[in-house]
Amino acid sequence: MARGKLRIYLGAAPGVGKTYAMLSEAHRRVERGTDCVVAFVEHHRRPRTEVMLHGLEEIPRRDIEYRDSVFTEMDVDAVLARRPDVALVDELAHTNVPGSRNTKRWQDVEELLAAGIDVVSTVNIQHLESLGDVVESITGVRQRETVPDEVVRRADQIELVDMSPQALRRRMAHGNIYKPDKVDAALSNYFRPGNLTALRELALLWVADRVDAYLTEYRSEHQVSTIWGSRERIVIGLTGGPEGRTLIRRAARLAEKGAGGEVLAVYISSSDGLTAASPKELADQRTLVEDLGGTFHHVVGDDISAALLDFSRGVNATQIVLGVSRRRSWQYVFGPGVGATVARDSGPDLDVHLITHDEAGKGRGLPVNRGARLGRSRVIWGWLVGLGGPVLLTWLLSSVSPNVGLANDMLLYLTLTVAAALLGGLFPALASAAAGSLLLNWYFTTPVHTFTIADPKNIVAIVIFVGVAVSVASVVDLAARRTHQAARLRAESEILSFLAGNVLRGETSLEELLERVRETFGMESVALLERESDVLPWTCAGSVGTHPCAMPDDADVDVPVGDHMALALTGRVLPAEDRRVLAAFAAQAVVVLDRRRLQEEADRSRALAEGNRIRTALLAAVSHDLRTPLAGIKAAVTSLRSDDVEWSDEDRAELLEAIEEGADRLDHLVGNLLDMSRLQTGTVTPIIRETDLDEVIPMALGGVPEDSVDLDIPETLPMVDVDRGLLERAVANIVENAVKYSPPGEKVLVAASALADRVEVRVVDRGPGVPDEAKDRIFEPFQRYGDSPRGAGVGLGLAVARGFTEAMGGTIHAEDTPGGGLTMVLVVGTAPQRRPEQADPRTPRTSAGR
Repeated sequence: MARGKLRIYLGAAPGVGKTYAMLSEAHRRVERGTDCVVAFVEHHRRPRTEVMLHGLEEIPRRDIEYRDSVFTEMDVDAVLARRPDVALVDELAHTNVPGSRNTKRWQDVEELLAAGIDVVSTVNIQHLESLGDVVESITGVRQRETVPDEVVRRADQIELVDMSPQALRRRMAHGNIYKPDKVDAALSNYFRPGNLTALRELALLWVADRVDAYLTEYRSEHQVSTIWGSRERIVIGLTGGPEGRTLIRRAARLAEKGAGGEVLAVYISSSDGLTAASPKELADQRTLVEDLGGTFHHVVGDDISAALLDFSRGVNATQIVLGVSRRRSWQYVFGPGVGATVARDSGPDLDVHLITHDEAGKGRGLPVNRGARLGRSRVIWGWLVGLGGPVLLTWLLSSVSPNVGLANDMLLYLTLTVAAALLGGLFPALASAAAGSLLLNWYFTTPVHTFTIADPKNIVAIVIFVGVAVSVASVVDLAARRTHQAARLRAESEILSFLAGNVLRGETSLEELLERVRETFGMESVALLERESDVLPWTCAGSVGTHPCAMPDDADVDVPVGDHMALALTGRVLPAEDRRVLAAFAAQAVVVLDRRRLQEEADRSRALAEGNRIRTALLAAVSHDLRTPLAGIKAAVTSLRSDDVEWSDEDRAELLEAIEEGADRLDHLVGNLLDMSRLQTGTVTPIIRETDLDEVIPMALGGVPEDSVDLDIPETLPMVDVDRGLLERAVANIVENAVKYSPPGEKVLVAASALADRVEVRVVDRGPGVPDEAKDRIFEPFQRYGDSPRGAGVGLGLAVARGFTEAMGGTIHAEDTPGGGLTMVLVVGTAPQRRPEQADPRTPRTSAGR
């Protein structure tokens, strides 16, 4: 039996129209004569979606009883017995109620597909399992209902249902998604423009990657070696020279001309030592590429042209941007250059742009990566010239110009010896001198074709030739090595200078420094290890790369730093001359680590200083705010004790009421001060237990007038993990602050709702509100925004509320109330033992007035 086909409508957020699109597709298929049924579609009481169900056959749902409630789920057995051609199954990531056939709805869908039934389903981008952390960082909401990415990726068709954030918010405001009483909270929380924009981008990128992966798979299966220009990908070949910035900007302009253009900068280094470029220039170019939206890649390869083309074809690039060679005209005798080679070998499907720049033709300068060693290619060429050159020259002198003269013959052989020294160093030059002297003796010194020399003058000439050849070769080799040593020292000094400057300015973190070490030396991983004593095990203070080693003995290269620290590298064994620079890197890594720890100590000291500042502010604040209620109490008591005045019962009651109000204000003020002191000293120890919000929030409203608050706490809310006393105090402070700033006659709304594994308590007022730049500042101690209408308090209420909430593992933040005002959102976690496996969106909400 053939497996059924899966089609998925993917959306960025609830309400974009996935279910509507799925039902529209079902109507089209029914009109074409396809046997299509509704296995499970949830319309959430949205009128337009509900209308689309008319005319479609629906499979009856299965009722399941769970915890004294009845829920409905898809009846898989009924669908399998009906065996339609196409089944509509909404909400692929849905978690079934315990007692269902499968735990997840996508498992139900797998059964239908295995039975040969085509399935059309829907899912939101936030429900993909791999994106849970990303979505949580964007929205602050952790999605508990997820579907494995592989299930969605295996779909035969994935269609993105897209909608702009502005259009989705308008749809929300018109009541087309949620009930009117939930619109304000949704618009100010999950459905913020920034959240929706980020989710939309996430969905677009995920679908684009899926399309790109499908294209790569198709090209691999059909062995398509040519590049398909379905998307402009521009590769920039960087040398680390100053022309790189020009190339990067030019490539970025090329990418902007094509929709969805992508820029990839690649630097190719040889595998035999330090990178052949300025680390500072490469770092600046990396930053420029990333600022322009591109990516930077570091590739190791001895054949630059081949490595560049392999990288470009591997990423399915369409264009390569290179700079015009910096070599001088005479240097082209050594080869056509990278640009010409890449252009020749790129083929018709890969365009190559050669960009002119100010450095063209000015010379490439000395190589900065060779050190005292000559490259392998130069040594090979040296031996070829030293041994093959004399043989070729002998043939030319014998057959083409046989009567040049012994002196000229010796000068020509000497020229080859010098060339061998320049290319390959001393030993190829010595070999050239030996071969040249033997060939001169055999072919051009009488008697010829014998090693006997008849004329003593020729003996002297050949001896002088050998001596001059050896001397010149030694001098040329020494000069070449000294030149390369100077170039290496320049490279090392530039690296160390740039490194020290970054470290001193505090621009480099430990991980960035270790990554620089890994890239500079072409290693697989780098780790900074430390231990407190010789007998204790090693611990990793920081690492980069794949599979960093845990002990210096396991590393290919280890550099001790002091008695109890070491820099360990894996990948290959470095030559001795590279270890000098590596030792400097290791020392700087220790400096960075020490600076980080000193910064942590400074942060702790700053916290202590902040405590001192708060104590100073406390003394300044209580000098007035504590005296005011005390002065009122003192005046009222003095009046009551006075024998000069005969107080009536009404006057006496009024004075007693003033005493009571002053004592209450004083008690509230002292309570906040003590709570703030406990928070500052870290002595708040919450006792976390399962708590019902119905038992806590009403108790927190005792300090405000009864007709000033509307309470909306659904009975179906899950239990929360909190400290009852701390939560009550936090909510009380927030509500009192909201009532204080609310206009006369406007009630404060206190509402709670469950969202994933958290519960939100929202305190909504219609007061003057707070600007965005002050929303965090109002939670600091001794901060009061504007003029308090009643002049009470020292600005500690919200600071205490945040401190208590965070001590319980929750959060609190301020938002604008749609239509004006401020909304305080207090978020706490639900109790793990009581978290519902399934929430029924149709469960009625109840509200109570206060």
